[in-house]
Amino acid sequence: MSTAHVIVTVFAALFVAFSAVSVFARAAWVVQPMKDYGVPMAWLPYLGAAKAAGSLGLLAGLFVPAVGTAAGIALVLYFTGAVITVIRARWYSHIPFPLLYLAPVAGSLVLAM
Repeated sequence: MSTAHVIVTVFAALFVAFSAVSVFARAAWVVQPMKDYGVPMAWLPYLGAAKAAGSLGLLAGLFVPAVGTAAGIALVLYFTGAVITVIRARWYSHIPFPLLYLAPVAGSLVLAM
């Protein structure tokens, strides 16, 4: 395990945890775009829980690599789904937002290999 892997993984985990807290707190800058994309508001607790679990999984992966790999793959799929949701809603200018979360998670996965 390299120093770069640890730094990128911790950053990714904290970044995703921030996103989860934003969903749980129902921050207006998170909730309104989700409404605009057509995401049912009843899904918010589940989406936040998925992000929180992924964040914890990334951190656990520093000690149990298989857990980190599974969490990383799950988060990559999650944020890929977010990109698809934004595209389907035709909010093309918002595509970079889920990509900002996807990038460090993908970086963590690459560095873990």
